[in-house]
Amino acid sequence: MQTIVRAQQHEGATGCGQCRKSATEFDLSFAFQPIVKASTRTVVSYEALARGSKGQGFAHVAAQLNDDNLYHFDQRCRVRAIELATRLGLQVDLNINFSPNAVYRPELCIRTTLEAAEKYGFPVERIHFEVTESEEVREKAHLTTILAYYKKLGFTTAIDDFGAGFSGLNLLAEFQPDYIKIDRVLIDQIDLHAVKQAIVDGVLHTCNKLGIGVLAEGVERREEYQWLKGAGVDLFQGYYFARPGFEQLPQVPAELFD
Repeated sequence: MQTIVRAQQHEGATGCGQCRKSATEFDLSFAFQPIVKASTRTVVSYEALARGSKGQGFAHVAAQLNDDNLYHFDQRCRVRAIELATRLGLQVDLNINFSPNAVYRPELCIRTTLEAAEKYGFPVERIHFEVTESEEVREKAHLTTILAYYKKLGFTTAIDDFGAGFSGLNLLAEFQPDYIKIDRVLIDQIDLHAVKQAIVDGVLHTCNKLGIGVLAEGVERREEYQWLKGAGVDLFQGYYFARPGFEQLPQVPAELFD
């Protein structure tokens, strides 16, 4: 926390005027999906998922994007997610996705996030930054620089869609996030597939050796949850627990953890 405050003081209180100017350019809101911890049977975070202002799917949002406005969109998403999470009374952590291709200098582009957290009174230490592995990163060194900078400031970092994208284990060799989110492609019916089980066991072993947490995302069936829990996974996300709630924080029934 002290590191983040020092960084904010160093960068100054004035953020990017262009970001504020572009605040109304996008038809944008968010749905929130819970992330749960099996060992404590609790919701520990909510991931903010971009939606249209009337709840339209991400395709509606993506149709508004191009190379010229990607940076503004990334910044606006951070502000809107923090604003809405605060209004909904979020008391746990908040996962925010970001595009590494939209961040030109991490020390400058983080200003808007810090300003939003201060404005809405959301504790910065409860913000997790996720980068999706399925997005092709134009410069891998740039991505590792961003993640390292965020981690240095005290933010929690995560690689989303792990196992379904462009980097895989190679990225872990260069940067170790706080945790990874195993993609649905490996989770789907894992209780029935020995090959998937072997791959996930290997990922778990590697992450344990590196001190990286593991989250299974896209869990839709009780049998998947039970197998993964037995294998040592403690963090989960998926329809089995709750679907994303548009501008609301879905609750998770306690019996789902049994």
